[in-house]
Amino acid sequence: MIRLFFILLLTTTLFSSTVERHRWANGDTYLVFLEKLNLPTRPLYYNLDKDDQRLTEEMRAGIHYQILRDDNKSIEQILLPLNDELQIHIYKKDNKYQFEPIPIISTTKTEAFATKIVSSPNYTIMKRTGSKKLAQIFTANFRNSLNFKNDIRKGDDLVMIYDQKYRLGQRFSMPILKVAMIEMRHKKHYIYLNDDERYYDEKGHEVEGFLLARPVRGARISSYFSKRRFHPVLHKWKAHLGIDYAARRGTPIVAAGSGRISYAARMGSYGNLIKIRHADGYETRYAHMKSFRRGIHRGKYVKKGQTIGYVGTTGRSTGPHLHFELRKRGRAINPLRVVQVTTKKLKGKEYKAFLKLKKNYDESVALHLNNQTEYKRLPKFRNMCYIHMMDENSDG
Repeated sequence: MIRLFFILLLTTTLFSSTVERHRWANGDTYLVFLEKLNLPTRPLYYNLDKDDQRLTEEMRAGIHYQILRDDNKSIEQILLPLNDELQIHIYKKDNKYQFEPIPIISTTKTEAFATKIVSSPNYTIMKRTGSKKLAQIFTANFRNSLNFKNDIRKGDDLVMIYDQKYRLGQRFSMPILKVAMIEMRHKKHYIYLNDDERYYDEKGHEVEGFLLARPVRGARISSYFSKRRFHPVLHKWKAHLGIDYAARRGTPIVAAGSGRISYAARMGSYGNLIKIRHADGYETRYAHMKSFRRGIHRGKYVKKGQTIGYVGTTGRSTGPHLHFELRKRGRAINPLRVVQVTTKKLKGKEYKAFLKLKKNYDESVALHLNNQTEYKRLPKFRNMCYIHMMDENSDG
């Protein structure tokens, strides 16, 4: 059974423990982290399989993690979040440290705030909330449709409604924008997250984002992006950080966007792998390829839609398919949430359903605008002490 980190705090023998919250330092690797804490590297890294070792590379600067120490300051457990659904759990059992990936237990709250523009939207959101993430999701979704540089006026209104995940009482992960409104030259502009997980404007036109081509034309999706998936063969929690496109062996694979090839060789369970660097910190990965197209190599610049290789089943693969990943500054993101093959205008039943959703969103925006809802800042985290008074349940 999965060991639930903080539930165990209520079900162990009598002693006191302290939960510490730390921020992952820039430039630190997982191995450096283990060495700093004098933790054994062999059972916690070198004895792991290749996939679990690769998981440890997902740790990024700025991520908050937790350490549980007993009353002698000895480390009992550690939680290292890899993304918003999966985390590394290091724990002591029979006086030996163990490693396991486990799901993150979280709650999601819908939050909102309204404010007056003081400068650019990015500066205003940062000043009012202190959140770079909120500023990023706002500007990223509006930047292709509005001119913030010339049309913003001091005193204009801005409203954001978004879903925010909480872990151990603290905000974490990127918030998901539900609806946003910004006033420019006395006109209100909206963006809405529809039920199909794409963004639309007031007229039901899809908002253009980072547009990529489908890497295998006409292929069906055989496996979706998942940050936590219980592997049916390996019987442990793993992440599937991409989209699988099932197709016949030898089917051409095209570059999803223009960029420069940074890797073109074999890599462990990926098999034959190509990595392409794109603008704005994006990178696409193409795995399990049968072979590369002639002339494709590291350092070569390729254009969107250009054939780079062919579908195969190299590496850890049960059949011919392309494993396609999209990353931004190293962090895997869901291609279907960001990548939009074509933009569209909602029609018929889809448009009617959108209008109902839009009406509810508009009413919420108007309410927050009228009340000038303020952003709620959380108090700073303080180390927490617990006293445990029951016998440990070995099943967790």
